[in-house]
Amino acid sequence: MLSSTSPHHRQRVNSAKTVPFPSQQLFILALCRICEPIAFMSIFPYVYYMILSFDITSNTRQIAIYVGMVTSAFAFAEFSSGVVWGRISDKVGRKPVLLAGLAGTALSMLVFGFAPSLPVAVLGRALGGLLNGNMGVLQTTVAEIVTVKEHQPRAYSIMPFVWCLGSILGPALGGALAQPCENYPIFFPRGTVFDHYPFLLPNLVCAVVLAFGVMIGILFLEETHGDKKCRRDKGIEAGRWLLSHLGYKQPLVFAEKSAEVNLDDYENLLEEEAPPGYRTTEGSPRISSSRCQSPGAARTNSKFSGRRVLSKPRGVKKAFTKQVVLNILGFGLLAYHSISFDQLMPVFLSEPISHEPPSLPFHITGGFAFSTKKIGFMLSVQGAYSMLAQIFIFPFAARHFGTLKTFRFVVMTWPLLYLVVPYVVLLPQWLQVPGVYFCLIWKITSHVLAFPSNAILLTNSAPSLLVLGVINGTAASTASLARACGPTVTGILHAWGLEMGSTGLAWWASGIISLIGALESMWLEEVRGRMDEPDVQDEEELPEEALIDPMALDAAINAAGDLPQPFGQADYELHKSDSKVSIT
Repeated sequence: MLSSTSPHHRQRVNSAKTVPFPSQQLFILALCRICEPIAFMSIFPYVYYMILSFDITSNTRQIAIYVGMVTSAFAFAEFSSGVVWGRISDKVGRKPVLLAGLAGTALSMLVFGFAPSLPVAVLGRALGGLLNGNMGVLQTTVAEIVTVKEHQPRAYSIMPFVWCLGSILGPALGGALAQPCENYPIFFPRGTVFDHYPFLLPNLVCAVVLAFGVMIGILFLEETHGDKKCRRDKGIEAGRWLLSHLGYKQPLVFAEKSAEVNLDDYENLLEEEAPPGYRTTEGSPRISSSRCQSPGAARTNSKFSGRRVLSKPRGVKKAFTKQVVLNILGFGLLAYHSISFDQLMPVFLSEPISHEPPSLPFHITGGFAFSTKKIGFMLSVQGAYSMLAQIFIFPFAARHFGTLKTFRFVVMTWPLLYLVVPYVVLLPQWLQVPGVYFCLIWKITSHVLAFPSNAILLTNSAPSLLVLGVINGTAASTASLARACGPTVTGILHAWGLEMGSTGLAWWASGIISLIGALESMWLEEVRGRMDEPDVQDEEELPEEALIDPMALDAAINAAGDLPQPFGQADYELHKSDSKVSIT
């Protein structure tokens, strides 16, 4: 680890002060991202009752199995298509893939809302996973936006915060709008389409929300792929035109002084074979900055210190270091038992109250028989708390205790949570609701600390931006596979446990998985990441004034009508002595 007083540490601190936090693009990305948790989480309050409405079985103890099938269909399909979407994002850019994921999720919600049977419901969820590859692409997009290590805790807490906000709105929306003919007979009379499809309304609303996200992304989300960001984006142009007519004036864009990619990464990673089915080009070198450059400047920068950057496919044999593999494994274990908790808790809250006396320590049966509205409200309270935890607790813990220590502490406490949850049903009735809230808050606190910590550890352990795309793609596929297996296995175990007279079987099995994750965290190390390495720009004194992006200057001049066409390639000359671009 770097000393807090080392020159490189001071340089990074100074860089964090001079390089502005990319709040605008992260905000736009968050607006697009929030639509997905709203849609994903909205089904949890009513999925138990939806399965009941299909009349598959008269044995309510088997419902958990079918709930697990519906829940895991999305994740399994996402696992099967994650690498494909990662490869597509390398070819066409991040923005088109993110928008396609939102559109695919909207389509799947409509299919799910109109589902008359279990196979159609599973198909709808699977369609959403198949058409959505946003998990890995989103992580890569954030990594490409954030170039200063000191910005990471704040940046990597934004997307989980957005998920938390969506987890408030989603369950509340799903619980309130499900079965509208029963809950709001004045507005939704019997005999209408909402009577025939009682769970259509929340899915229609989610589809509208997702369409809003697609529109925001088209108009305002910028491309971050190093090789694709210079392309003309008619959506961005339309967004700027719209803002200009609303009275918002676009300032002249100056290029940020961002960190360079260390060219030693290329020597280590070139000439290696890429894995079958995935070859990343997302980590294109950003010699002077991440901005778009004129062709002449780009050619000049393709050589630095006498070393030519080759345009050959990047290999990844050296990408999956020991720490990368351990972080991906930890991510998969987290995803497995976390989604198991999310799927199992609403079932636990929905199951009828058991009048059979318990036989401790393992013979415990029954649930709480809560309504969909009450379950949706409780999950929304959980989401509201998670927002506060994401804003205040995680950045504080990451800064004061370090990312690795925070991660280890959280995963060490998780097994105890799974041990005690089944016993909440044994509390006196007046303590049962507070007990449920206590478990939900415990879980979400662990969630908001563990996942961002793991994301930062994984990003910093990547040997180069050249392979960050394939690393995040692999991590996303691993997590999707875990999320596919978790609900199904947990549902089967829960059904078996009920047959044997033990509600806690599935919970304790998840506790064993979390214990494995806790033990695995002992082998993790907070290694020196790519953002800790000194780059070429750190070795020379950079001027304090902002570097003017010539392409942005061209756009401003052309927009004003002062120049009929852009400057030619020869009109730019890069002076490497002071890293400035002068216009001759």
